[in-house]
Amino acid sequence: MMLPKGTTIAVSDGEKLNLFRNSGDEAKLKLTPANHAEVDSDGRGSGSRQNSSGNPDSSQSNEDGFSAGIVAMLNKSVLDGAVDGLVVIAAPRALGEMRKHYHKALTAKLLGEIAKDLTGHSIGDVEAAIEAA
Repeated sequence: MMLPKGTTIAVSDGEKLNLFRNSGDEAKLKLTPANHAEVDSDGRGSGSRQNSSGNPDSSQSNEDGFSAGIVAMLNKSVLDGAVDGLVVIAAPRALGEMRKHYHKALTAKLLGEIAKDLTGHSIGDVEAAIEAA
């Protein structure tokens, strides 16, 4: 996948977010870490899982809320004009939850998605995954 200079790359697993920008060009990808706002994980996920005595998995609910919070932050960045192009790399389960919250403006800026957990991996690993996509 070739990405224009300035493309934002969000890498998440439902618990952590790493944000990068392509400071290279389409011919040579070069990711540099980017600062981001605090993710509001108080937002609830899609509601597909409810906590109860029959389903006590609150950690999944927390991950869904974090994924929704990431997308809320990305939606705001896109709507504010701070993102020209976006690639989302996330663990498959987190990516599925994130897709449910994409704003249509974010979808228009989306250059690609990679369903893979690369949080905690080196920048080189992330670059290699993008180049292979």
